[in-house]
Amino acid sequence: MLDKPLAGKKIAVVVESKYIPEEIKAYKYCFGLLGAKVDLISRLYYGSYAPGDEGWTSAVFYSDVDPNEQKPWETPEMLAMEDNKDVSRINLDDYAALIMSANYTSVRLRYTDDTEISDARSFVQSAPVVRFFAEAMGRKDLVKGLLCHGLWILTPNRDLLKSRRVTCHTVVMADILNTDAHIVFEKDENGKSAPAKVVTDGDLVTGFSKDEVVPFIEAIALQISMMQTRVH
Repeated sequence: MLDKPLAGKKIAVVVESKYIPEEIKAYKYCFGLLGAKVDLISRLYYGSYAPGDEGWTSAVFYSDVDPNEQKPWETPEMLAMEDNKDVSRINLDDYAALIMSANYTSVRLRYTDDTEISDARSFVQSAPVVRFFAEAMGRKDLVKGLLCHGLWILTPNRDLLKSRRVTCHTVVMADILNTDAHIVFEKDENGKSAPAKVVTDGDLVTGFSKDEVVPFIEAIALQISMMQTRVH
């Protein structure tokens, strides 16, 4: 592929245990074809537990095993993380897009260990990756991609989704409706109304499930290119 419209761009993909292997492979492959570099990032540090701590060991995440697609006793895949890819070390200015991966990565990353906060709303908003995405949502020149269950990372700050056009997996919809977001429905191949597969709302791109990962990537790449064109 000679044309690389995203040459020199970097894409940050947030992962955790319960990730979907084929989704992560799609990001690396498809964005690579377009010329972009993919960095896998997450929350790796907990309090003083970080590189240099006496008990520090490099983080390893384990994939989900779907009993509908695999034998449930099969061993999950493993994903070794680079020690410096904690969200606290990430500069959003370095990236053209930030993606929250599908499945249960987002709900696991809403974990906070800040015991100094007694107010429930402030407590749930204090999780490092929740704060990270809240900052990202304020950057209109950064494309945010959230697939499947990914919007869960925004629900602690419900105003971030107010009036935004999105799609998401069926099991997440009740939570997203409670943020006053607009979940887009469209006609499927049988003429029946169903959640949209991929929705672009300016700097926000959402996808229904892992099965839409390729058109989801295409939509993110298009938004990056459009932003690049406006700058020039």
